[in-house]
This record gives sequence, structure tokens and C-alpha cells, in this order.
Amino acid sequence: MLTLYITRHGETQWNIEKRMQGWSDSDLTEKGKKNAVLLGERLKEIEFAAIYTSPSKRTVATANLIKGDRQIPIILDDHLKEMNMGKWEGKKAEYLKDSYPEAFDFFWNAPHRYKSSDGEDFFAVEKRVKQALNIVKENNASGNVLLVTHSVVIKLLLAIFKELPMEKIWEPPFIHDTSLTVIEINGDMGRIVLEGDLSHRV
Repeated sequence: MLTLYITRHGETQWNIEKRMQGWSDSDLTEKGKKNAVLLGERLKEIEFAAIYTSPSKRTVATANLIKGDRQIPIILDDHLKEMNMGKWEGKKAEYLKDSYPEAFDFFWNAPHRYKSSDGEDFFAVEKRVKQALNIVKENNASGNVLLVTHSVVIKLLLAIFKELPMEKIWEPPFIHDTSLTVIEINGDMGRIVLEGDLSHRV
């Protein structure tokens, strides 16, 4: 059996400012760093074969804080990057809601209808997520693997295992920074053991 431990990066400066990050980046806050360390403490007894992470600096920093001084290989995978938000990146939610009312509404309330003129839609990210999942499964028939990634990626991963249609991917729970999701995989079958858990956080 393969067990995936899945987490979102720690809180960043842009998270606080309610700015879209996407492929752009901002630094972890002190709270974000602390929660990543706390998650590392929670997982210290788990023997991980590998850590797969998005190459964004916020996820790589989070992965290293969780790993601590343990000798676990960290593998950067572009398939685990956040959705490319195009010209929305770095913009605050209020600005986007005012400037792109229909697209902003679709993003949150009808994701299957959301389109971006210069970024990705949810279906493009879903394709990447499936590729990432296949890569992990091909390289790890069993054991424990940690994935450090982003909210849209985690929501799409969960939707795959729940067999949810795209319009329902934002159903609760919200995926907070450094929340823990655990999925057990046997062949093509996956069982969600834990979803968006925050019990390690301050």
C-alpha cells in the first residue's frame, strides 16, 4: 500500500494580503514557518521514501522545514505547481472581483466555467495533477510519500479520489496552509483517511 501525506505550503506574505499567487511567489511568514516545523514534528515518526514538491520557493521552503535534518530525498515536480493565474497574479481579491466580476465569480462558484486568457483553467491543472499522481505511483509501489503543494492542486487531488465533478471541487473543507491530508492507495483504489487536518497547528 502507498500512503500519500499531502500538505499545502506554509502561510505567505501574499496569503495575508489576499493576493493571488499562482506561479508567482512570496516569502513564508513566521507563522507559516512555525506551522511547517510543527507539521514536521507531527510526522517525525513516519518513514518517508521521498518528498515530492512543487518547485515554488514557498513549497520548497515548507518541504525543508518539515524534513528538518532527516535524510529524505526532495524531488521537484512541475506538475505540482499551483494554477497559473496569468495577469491575476499578485492582484488582490477585491481588485479582481471588481475588474473581472464574471471570471472571479466562475473561479469560486462555477470552476468548470472559469477560463483564463493568459493562464490555466482547472481542467489544465487537473491534467497535471493526474500526471503527478502517476509519477509518484510509478516510482513508489508502497511506503509513505509526502507531497508539498498548493490549494488548487490538493482540491483537485481530492476530487479525483472522491470522483467529484469539477463544479464541486471547492466543497469543504478549506485547505489551510500546512493542513494535512492522508490518502491510502491500493492499486487504482484510493481511500481518504484524513482531509485538511489542522490539529498540529498553533
